[in-house]
Amino acid sequence: MTRRALIVGASRGLGLGLVAQFLTRGWDVTATVRRPSPALAGLATAGPLQIEAGVDIDDDGTVADLRARLAEAPDFDIVFVVAGVATQAGTPAALLPRDLVGAVFQTNAVSPVRFAEAFHRRVAPGGLIVLMSSKLGSVSLNRGGGWSSYRASKAALNTLARSFAGQHKGADWGVVLMHPGWVRTDLGGRRATLDVETSAHGMVGVLEAQLGQRGCVFLDHAGETVPW
Repeated sequence: MTRRALIVGASRGLGLGLVAQFLTRGWDVTATVRRPSPALAGLATAGPLQIEAGVDIDDDGTVADLRARLAEAPDFDIVFVVAGVATQAGTPAALLPRDLVGAVFQTNAVSPVRFAEAFHRRVAPGGLIVLMSSKLGSVSLNRGGGWSSYRASKAALNTLARSFAGQHKGADWGVVLMHPGWVRTDLGGRRATLDVETSAHGMVGVLEAQLGQRGCVFLDHAGETVPW
């Protein structure tokens, strides 16, 4: 039976890399973007790919519209929310404008969980809701304190995701918070140790092995547990 994935935020970087990896492994993929992405459209020859444009996780209306458009589609084995921002991450949170910090938290923490709440009934039995987190969101591993607003937003995402999983503890799907590694993307920068293909390949392999598991776990692209 063909497996199906919904990748939210797939225009470039890790989202684009995940679409490529799922298609390579024979999955049917539905991918969302805010604006048309030629790079994503170019993957259509690699396998069954449906692109849904105009979807912004910070806009509840576009999420509701997406849910309505996909109402007749089969359920998804994996719903993976990739979208995130690192606006002025190098500046301490206490020195940033309040509205900017609030926007980072909305995109990185609140909106992914709101999307999960909107789509959890579209996850197939034994499936997964996956939220892109980061090792930087680990409170216990925070030694240097850099990227404080980004760290805090991902720590908030982890907490909200565990609450979400607890609120749906009888569900027949699981929740995975995923650390992709330090990846050479616009967010990770050129000094990062992993390329997109290596990270995405690892993440998809980990998620395929995690199918059928319940509860909430925090894993990296190699399948190792990340400390909370």
